[in-house]
Amino acid sequence: MNAKPKLRIFLCAPRGFCAGVVRAIDAVEQALRIYGAPVYVRHEIVHNKYVVEGLKAKGAIFVEELDEIPDMTRPVIFSAHGVPKSIHAHAGELKVLAIDATCPLVTKVHREAEAHHKRGRQVLLVGHAGHPEVVGTLGQLPKGSILLVQTPEDVAKLVDVDESNLAYVTQTTLSIDDTRNMVEALTRRFPNIIGPHKEDICYATTNRQEAVKRIAPVVDAMIVVGSSNSSNSQRLKEVAERSGCKLARLVLRAEDVDWDLFKDVSSVGITAGASAPEVLVEEIMDAFGQRFELHVEIVSTADESVFFPLPRELRSDARELKAVSERAAAAAK
Repeated sequence: MNAKPKLRIFLCAPRGFCAGVVRAIDAVEQALRIYGAPVYVRHEIVHNKYVVEGLKAKGAIFVEELDEIPDMTRPVIFSAHGVPKSIHAHAGELKVLAIDATCPLVTKVHREAEAHHKRGRQVLLVGHAGHPEVVGTLGQLPKGSILLVQTPEDVAKLVDVDESNLAYVTQTTLSIDDTRNMVEALTRRFPNIIGPHKEDICYATTNRQEAVKRIAPVVDAMIVVGSSNSSNSQRLKEVAERSGCKLARLVLRAEDVDWDLFKDVSSVGITAGASAPEVLVEEIMDAFGQRFELHVEIVSTADESVFFPLPRELRSDARELKAVSERAAAAAK
């Protein structure tokens, strides 16, 4: 029997779920426990097909628009990416119980944009067109008062802006380096532009990209575990390539790995996007273990201890308070 070839695996830490993703998934599961199935979710709760399919199996039904919900007595949860204000207003008109699972770091960007608008500033949003987070942030302000810029060329082409009264915010899941280039382009053209007090790129995006930057230059290949529609996962693949890794692949499951590409490698880095569960990392590690004799080394660049509480409607203390209030109201009748 031929011995397996040796393979060094450099496992990025931190990787995988961030606090905002944990909160959003927990919100769906807690809503199912409290209200029973079905619970509706507007858009994918997080961008990971494995997670979405798991929640579907538990009774969550995913829709793109509120009007698709056949039973307005059932709760609907807004995804971690955030939604425009018009969606909240529409939920109010439909009298549906809406539970907002927007990541608090995305909500922070919304509040920043609103604060700039109240001060009379025009807001520029650095982000990727069509991404749900960008759609949600653009939808916080009246049309025309917030403009999307995606590249330094977009900044150069801006017209009809008040150059002395500008501010910018950014999507939370962008490449750190791309964002730095965009901020440089903005401040070069608009020296008086006002930026965030603290950068908008979320801690998880920053930490995962920094880990990849450390590993990518010294490995033959890099695997990013995550879905193709996940912005932060796509950025991790780009960061690996820019950091000198010649073979970088974004895969969701072990079955998605093109093993022919890895037959001659002696070292592989593995990370996972912020919406990818650790079970998928383990699945891919097991698949490598079937083909190689592994030597695994964990490369840690940061410790994460961030925690976000569940949306208010799903916390036990809030539910108990509501029940007491309802009993008191019934007794008073």
